[in-house]
Amino acid sequence: MASTSIYLANGGARPINDLSLHELIGSLSFALDMTEGQPQGHSIRCCWIGTQIGAAIGLNGIELSDLYFTLLMKDLGCSSNAARICELYLADDITFKRDFKTIDGSLSAALRFVFAKTGLEAGLSDRIRAIVNIIQNGGEIAKNLIETRCHRGAEIAAKMRFSLAVQDGIRGLDEHWDGSGKPEALVGNDIPLNSNIALLSQVIDIFHTEQGREGALSEIKKRSGTWFSPQLVEAFEVLQNTPGFWNCFSNEDLDQIVFEMAPGQLSVVIDENYLDDIASAFSDVVDAKSSFTADHSNRVTLYSDMIAEELGLSGDHRRWLRRAALLHDIGKLAVSNQILDKPDKLDDTEWAAIRAHPFKSECILKRVSAFSDIAPIAGSHHERLDGKGYPYGLEGDEISLETRILTVADVFDALTAERPYRAAMPVAQALAILENDIGSAFDPDCVAALQTGLRRLNASVDVVAA
Repeated sequence: MASTSIYLANGGARPINDLSLHELIGSLSFALDMTEGQPQGHSIRCCWIGTQIGAAIGLNGIELSDLYFTLLMKDLGCSSNAARICELYLADDITFKRDFKTIDGSLSAALRFVFAKTGLEAGLSDRIRAIVNIIQNGGEIAKNLIETRCHRGAEIAAKMRFSLAVQDGIRGLDEHWDGSGKPEALVGNDIPLNSNIALLSQVIDIFHTEQGREGALSEIKKRSGTWFSPQLVEAFEVLQNTPGFWNCFSNEDLDQIVFEMAPGQLSVVIDENYLDDIASAFSDVVDAKSSFTADHSNRVTLYSDMIAEELGLSGDHRRWLRRAALLHDIGKLAVSNQILDKPDKLDDTEWAAIRAHPFKSECILKRVSAFSDIAPIAGSHHERLDGKGYPYGLEGDEISLETRILTVADVFDALTAERPYRAAMPVAQALAILENDIGSAFDPDCVAALQTGLRRLNASVDVVAA
């Protein structure tokens, strides 16, 4: 095969003995910022704010470490309610979530927001039906959306082997001090401390971005005793007077400052299995965004591994490629479900957003030292041998072996899975499409390896069934 192997060019997979959990999670948190519509580094800034609040009220050791990771991963479940938001509010989920966080938290502000934002691009009758539904069932709708998000986030944190304190901190993110929060309507000290600090840090960062220092201070004071523990608000009021405190919000090196903070120096051995778990967990975040791509990353990983095995790649090489397959679509977290789930033809702007997702996948993975060597594969998985792919227009030998494998696996799964614009295709029809584009889009050896692997899989299933 003429294509170059990225894996062999790099001398194999990156050694993992110098990986740190805080840098790994912190770098991946930039992906969570995208799906929440927050400016780059939101989770990092929240971690910096909240960890200092925790230290100010006397947390130390493992308590502060649990808080640190709760803050970085508070939005782990954020993608799981995106499709439902689009469906209910007839709105772009990313913009909707971003803008909703900037209102003052009162019921009247929430109602004004719903009237202003629901169904702006829909027909009048659809918009009216959506608004009436929200008004009639608003409490239950909000509870379900938050419950889905927070419980899913806690489940993913568990998959990443984080403590119950971290899981509970994520699960309780939207609980309010006075019991008006969701999903459990917890009151006061029944709310996990990490949850209340994370929510406070979130509001501080968002309102500082929108309104500056005074706006952030004003907002948290208004919510003291309703959303937040008065003790936490008082602690922050003292803390924010520290010289240089507010300057750090614009520090381009804040991520490195956060990575060097003592609470992040958790002594954890990151072995190959743990790295696999983290890659798998973040693929769950991606696949949760749309029912049409549920489990897509896992299936693409299976097909990629099947092709790689047939081509004779080594066990370590295949393991490295599986991580690339799991994370190849992480850039889709920046794409609205109004586009991902649209049943009709995309317009030019929507198509541009889709075409940008491989580049965004590459940018996120480049930040993560453990995954930086798989970033080029994720960034080029929609390239074609004839140069007509995207985002770079690579052609021929410019496309690596691993990318060719992933491309065949990705397209095969897309064809055989249900999509908003068509039903799932039979396997034979999907393979015929791949064969028709051999040499122009797809590598012939990769397509042949997929066909052989599928036959072997079918034979194995037949044996078990017998």
